[in-house]
Amino acid sequence: MTVGVALPQMATGLDRDRLITWCRGIDAGPFSSISAGERITFHNLDGFTLCSAAAALTERVRILVNVAVLPWHAPALVAKELASMDVVAGGRVEVAVGVGGRQQDYAALGSPFAGRHRRLDDAVHELKRLWSGGVAADGEQVGPAPIQVGGPPIMASAMGPKSLTRAAQWAVGVSGFTLLGDAAEAARLFRATETAWRDAGRADPPRLVTGSFVALGDDARSTLRNFAAAYLEVFSPELAKDLAAKMPLHDAHALVDLLDAVEDAGADEFIVVPATSDPRMLDRLAEAVASRR
Repeated sequence: MTVGVALPQMATGLDRDRLITWCRGIDAGPFSSISAGERITFHNLDGFTLCSAAAALTERVRILVNVAVLPWHAPALVAKELASMDVVAGGRVEVAVGVGGRQQDYAALGSPFAGRHRRLDDAVHELKRLWSGGVAADGEQVGPAPIQVGGPPIMASAMGPKSLTRAAQWAVGVSGFTLLGDAAEAARLFRATETAWRDAGRADPPRLVTGSFVALGDDARSTLRNFAAAYLEVFSPELAKDLAAKMPLHDAHALVDLLDAVEDAGADEFIVVPATSDPRMLDRLAEAVASRR
C-alpha cells in the first residue's frame, strides 16, 4: 500500500509559498500522490487550480483530482481541463468523481440537485468518449489529447450499493473516506466494491483507496478537532463538534496503526488529508510513513 497526501486546501493559511513547499515536499517524500478536491461555499482554494499547479511543481507523484463533482460541470470543459492537466503533468493525472454531499454547493452554482447521479454517469461516459477522439456538438474534437491513452483513470467516490453498482460499469476503483479513521469502515467499503465488481462481471480487481483527516505536530489534537468542526459545520454544528472530538489521528502512532490496518484490509493507497497548512507537518508525516518500511 502506498500513501498519498492531499494539499491542505481546506485548512486556513494555504498561500503561494506554502503551496510550493507542500508540493515539493510531497514530491520529495515517501508519498505516492498529491491531491485536491472541490467545495464551493467554503474558504478553500479551487481543487482544479491546485492540481494544475501541482502538475507543474512536481515531477514524480501522481496528480489526483479527488473529488471532482461532475454534475456541477459541462463535461467537455472538464475533459479539456483534465487532458490539459495530464499534458502538464506528463501523464500522471487520475481523477475520482462523485456527486458531492452538500446541497449548498449546488445552489451556489445554480446546478439542480435532482438527477445528479444520472448526470454523473452521463458525464463519465462523455469524458471517455471525448478523450477517445469523439467530437463535440460542433463536430470538432476537444483538445488537447491526454498523454494517457483513453484519458486519466477514473475512480468513483461511491459508498452505497446503488452507487457502487453504477460505478462498476465505468470506474477503475473507488476513492473512499473514513471520518473517524476506522479501518473496519474502510474494509466494508472495499468488500462491497469487490462484490459490485464481481456482480458486474468485471475480471479486473478494483483499485481500493481510502483516507482520513490527520494532524501531526504541536497541539495536534486541538488542531484536528478545530479543523474538523469547521469543515463539517455545514451539516450540523452539534454533529460536527461530536465527530471532531472523536477523531483519533493526531498522533503518529495512531496513524501508523491505521495505515497497517487498512493495508491489511486490502487498500492500495491511503490519502492523508492534513488538518493544517503548516508545512512542518510534512516532516512528521514523512517520518511516520517511512517508519513502516
